[in-house]
This record gives sequence, structure tokens and C-alpha cells, in this order.
Amino acid sequence: MDAYASLLMWVIPGFLVLMTMEILYGHFKGNQTYSFMDTLSSLSSGMTNILKDSLGLIVIIIPYPYILNSIQTFNLESSLILYLVAFICIDFASYWNHRLNHTVNIFWNRHVIHHSSEEFNLACALRQSISAWIGFGALFLIPAAFFGVPPKVITLLVPLHLFAQFWYHTQHIGKLGFLEYIIVTPSQHRVHHAINPIYIDKNLSAIFCIWDRIFGTFQEELAEEPPVFGVLKPVKTWNPILINFQHAFNVIQDAYYSKNILDKLRIWFMPTGWRPNDVIEKLPREVINNVQKRVKYNPNYSFLMKGIALFHFISINFLLFFFLENFSSLSLSFKFVQGFIIFISIFGFTSFFDMYSWAPNFEIFRSIVSICLLTFLTESQFLFNEFYISYIVMILYFITTIIATLSFKNKFKHS
Repeated sequence: MDAYASLLMWVIPGFLVLMTMEILYGHFKGNQTYSFMDTLSSLSSGMTNILKDSLGLIVIIIPYPYILNSIQTFNLESSLILYLVAFICIDFASYWNHRLNHTVNIFWNRHVIHHSSEEFNLACALRQSISAWIGFGALFLIPAAFFGVPPKVITLLVPLHLFAQFWYHTQHIGKLGFLEYIIVTPSQHRVHHAINPIYIDKNLSAIFCIWDRIFGTFQEELAEEPPVFGVLKPVKTWNPILINFQHAFNVIQDAYYSKNILDKLRIWFMPTGWRPNDVIEKLPREVINNVQKRVKYNPNYSFLMKGIALFHFISINFLLFFFLENFSSLSLSFKFVQGFIIFISIFGFTSFFDMYSWAPNFEIFRSIVSICLLTFLTESQFLFNEFYISYIVMILYFITTIIATLSFKNKFKHS
């Protein structure tokens, strides 16, 4: 985990630079694909995913080494061929894992966050799941185990495979000629993120588009059918933590209220979006039927409110970079405390800008809790002595949050 945290310290700035370039390009071309709070929501989602991965919050059902020891047939020498075979096997596994997420109801909860933005830009790539707590991806790596790909090679290539998917989340690059037949391109991935009926659940490949062409899930982007982005059941929140569990909550609710025993059992494994007939009328939910008339979730905010949102985002980023920069020197317990503080901070500030009636009270509560945790924990003296300036900055952020929240509290009437 220490190596992963160190890698992120290099990767994150690169992503931010590329996003800034895309924003500027869109501005000067008069085709801006970013909106303010949607972007902060996407970046906040990326922060939660970084925390989850850094803290190792996942339970592996079947580890890859076990599969390797069980079915290894070949033993490829450490060479370019080994890494090429490994990368292709990872891409093949990614396709089927991705397809499972799109076609089985409960597994959609692991992936809905990535599709939840109603924009399409590089920031959307950072909308990664924190609800995928059960790890079974090794099951799709059976071909890699068959060829004898060592675990350390898989560990090295999986992050690179994920990072290589960042670039094609953009509307500013058109079709790329012959490359459209080899790799996943921005045009193909726009189709994947679209909710137009002809585009739903298409183009599931990650790097090589050959899997879509072989297994019948390829769809070309059509000039007469501009992609409309998002999900058919709009999430209507900026809170990435709520988005991560919204679909699971809906499935649990449907299973609970359905009177049909069979439906209670099969709802988990039915196609994505399936609901029992007896709960559709009892618990109606908004579903987009005409994508061309979709209205985006985009509350109006004053310049001051946007400034406060940016202040929160920058401050929470400071908390995260402190966490990553000092990851190897922090104790396990303090890592979880710091992770908890960042999680509730993201939950609080994004809920605040959804203007939920309970959000101001939660903001005050999480700030007080954070101050107490940073001040009265057994390791607080270590934090105060070794990172005096960082400690003061953190405390000032939470005090400022309390003051700013009290100033705006009376304006919150939405529930």
C-alpha cells in the first residue's frame, strides 16, 4: 500500500494538469464540457476511491496466487512476451468484469458511480467505486494463471491498465481512423457512457476493442444520435458516497416490500434495473424515457457559494495529500482515523451543496468530531510535534467550516 500511495502522489497532479488543459480548451473553443459542482463531485469520488484502495478495504474471495497454483500450465520467462500476455489477459478480465457489472442487478451498484455524471469529461474517469468491497476479479484472470503470469506482474500492470483508461473520457477528440478497430477510443467510450437506447450496455472493453467486436457488444457512435450521458435513474446528488450505495439501497427496499417470495430472491440477479411488478406502483422512481428531454441536475449557486465549495474541496485535498505524503510514517490506527475524517468531510460538504435540510447540522457535527479526534487521540501529540503546521491548518479548516455553516444554516429548507 505504501508504494501505491507514493505512485498516486505522481499520478494525481498529472490528471489535474490534463483536466485543466481540457477545461481551457473547451473554454476557448466555446464547447465547455465541465460544470462546477459536477466536477467537484467527480474529483471527490476519486478521493474516496483513493482512500478505499490505500486502506485496503476489500475482501478477496479467491486470491490470484491460489488460482495460479491450481491451473498453471505454462511458465513464461520474464520478457516482453510475458508482459504483453499479462496485459492482454488483464484486459480480457476487465471486459468480463465490466460486462457483469452492467448486466446483473446487484453488481451494477459497484459501477453506477462511474456512469452517474451527466457530463462527459476527464474528471468522470475519476468516478470510481468504493462499494466494491468483495474482490472476485481473480476469477476472470484464469487465462493469466494458465500461462503462468506471476502475481507481481499482475500487481504492476493492473494500476497501469486502469490509468490507461483515463484519456478517452473526453468529447473533444473525434474518431481516430484505423485505431477505431484496435483500441478503445473517445468515440467508442462516449457510446458506452450514453443512455440512448441504441447505446445502452455497449462498448464494454477497456483498452482493446476486439472484445466488443468478438462478443457482440460493439456499437459505433452515430452522427444522427448524439450521446446523452448519465444513468436512466438520475442520482440527483453530488455526494459520491450516497451514489455508491443508492442502487443497492433501492434493490434492498424492493426486495423488502415485494410480497412475492421468488421476486425477493431473484431481484439480486436479474438484469440491471429489473423490479418486481408489485413494488413498481408502490415505490415509483424516476426513470428517463425520453433521453433528448432529460433535464440535468444542476442547482444554481451564487459566486460566494461556489467559493465556499472550492474552499472545502481544496481543504479536503490538503487532508488527503497529508495522508498520502506521510502514509508510511503513520500508524494503522491513525490512517483509519484520518481516512474516516476525510470520508465524513466529503460526505458533509457534498451534502451541504445538495442543500439537504440536515446537512448544516451534519457539517457542524463532523467538524467537532474531527477536531476531537485530531486533538484527543493518543497519537495527537505525535501529530502536533511532527506536523505542527499541518495540524494547525486542519484545525482551522474545521473551525472555519463551523462558522461558515452557521452563517448559511437558515437558507437550507430542502429535504
